[in-house]
This record gives sequence, structure tokens and C-alpha cells, in this order.
Amino acid sequence: MRIDLHTHSTASDGTDTPGQLVRKAAAAGLDVVALTDHDTTRGHAEAVAALPEGLTLVTGAELSCRIDGVSMHMLAYLFDPEEPALLAERELVRDDRVPRAKAMVAKLNALGVPVTWEQVARIAGDGSVGRPHVATALVELGVVPTVGDAFTEEWLADGGRAFVEKHETDPFEALRLIKAAGGVAVFAHPAAAKRGRTVPESTIAELAAAGLDGVEVDHMDHDADARARLRGLAEELGLLMTGSSDYHGSRKTCLLGEYTTDPEVYGEITRRAFGAFPVPGAGGV
Repeated sequence: MRIDLHTHSTASDGTDTPGQLVRKAAAAGLDVVALTDHDTTRGHAEAVAALPEGLTLVTGAELSCRIDGVSMHMLAYLFDPEEPALLAERELVRDDRVPRAKAMVAKLNALGVPVTWEQVARIAGDGSVGRPHVATALVELGVVPTVGDAFTEEWLADGGRAFVEKHETDPFEALRLIKAAGGVAVFAHPAAAKRGRTVPESTIAELAAAGLDGVEVDHMDHDADARARLRGLAEELGLLMTGSSDYHGSRKTCLLGEYTTDPEVYGEITRRAFGAFPVPGAGGV
């Protein structure tokens, strides 16, 4: 089995619609794909409707968290999307995205970059607006060559010249909410240092003691040393280890299925979850 547990669609900051994403996942030879848009489950219904036969969909979301001034992301799998407390928190995070993006535009304007809110809103479309949309605007204007090049201290990285903080959930509260909604929690790309500051291993240990299920080990932003270090830590803490592409369509260079999760780990995730169940494809259109 080939299992990719971290992808994004136009419901957040990917460039493929949910339907396009699941069809591409099947064409890429995946058996299981998780749709984990940022702080939203809005793309799930379309993905289910389009799900090709032979492909299983894991519903999820990537929750924006922050602890001690460090941004981190929590992958939540197979939770009840209508559970009121988690739904309210997701909406709170999403509602802060527009004023945050407008504030980043204002900072860029002050730096002499002629980006406009209308440009960013056009790029975001119906998705939850975020830094990748602002970064795409910078690419369109020729300020940077790629989206990744916008995530530096010069521009949009944490603490960068045009960075603006947004409401983000305390990760311990996120864990509590995910668990109460019947979901499984995996710390996304915990060693992605090029994105900015990362949380220390002591915090990961505290999260593990509080109920964290796993860590994303195999990821494009982790080099060999980081993966080895995370594997050792996960084994020490009894955490599941996942691998995923973090696919964003054309917005990033990674490919669907570029990194995958062991079938036994996937089986354990499905055993632990009780908020929702994987959806087998029935040949959607």
C-alpha cells in the first residue's frame, strides 16, 4: 500500500480542487490519501464525491498552533468535523486569516512592494487565505522567483519583515480538542527549521505525555539527520511515525506520494480514531 497522509487543496492553499487532488492521487498510484487543508474541512465533501474506485480518503485538517512564540502545525485525522468545540476553534483561526493577510500586504507596501489585497484575494479564491497566497503574489510581481523564496526573514518567514502573527491554538488545547472529537493527532514537519524556529524536543515529549499520537518524520523539509533524530525521539516516546508529501499542487515542488506512511502505522491511526472513518472510493466523477 502507498499512503500519503498530508495534502492540501484549493479549500486552503493548494492549487488543485479537492476533486482534482483525489483523481491525481489515484493516478499517482496511491491507495490512501489524507486531505488536510489548513484549519478547514470544507473540501471533504467534494473529495468524497470525486473519490475514484480503489482510493481511500482519510479526512483531516492541519491545525495552526503556537507555543512559546513558535508556530507549529498539528495534523488531525478522522475527527468529527461537527464537534462544536473543535469547530469553533477552527472558525476562530480562519476568521483571523483575512485581517492578518491584509496586514502583511500593508507591511509589504511599506517596504515598497506594490502588492494589493485584491491580488492576494484573487489568488486565494475560495480557499482559507494564508502566507502562501501572499507569497504567490510576490512571485507574480517578480519580487522572488518561487513561493519558497518568500519564506525568508527578508519577507514572510516567522519574524520576517512582512510577517504578521495570527490567532493560533495552544497545541495542548489542540490535542484536547482533537481527542474529544474522536481524532488522532500528529505533529506536522516538527524539524522544518528552514520555515523558522522549531519547538524543542522537550516540548514534543510533553505533548507525547499529553496524548500526541505521532510525528511526521519523512517530509521534504527534513534532511537525513533530522529524520534520524526524529525516529530516535519517536521510538523513545512511543510515538507513531508518518511520512507524507505535504502536496500543494503547483505551489510547491513536492509530488503526491513523494513520502509515504507505513501501512501498519496507518492501521494504528484508523484503530485509534472514532470521530470519523476512512472513506473507500466508489468511482466518483
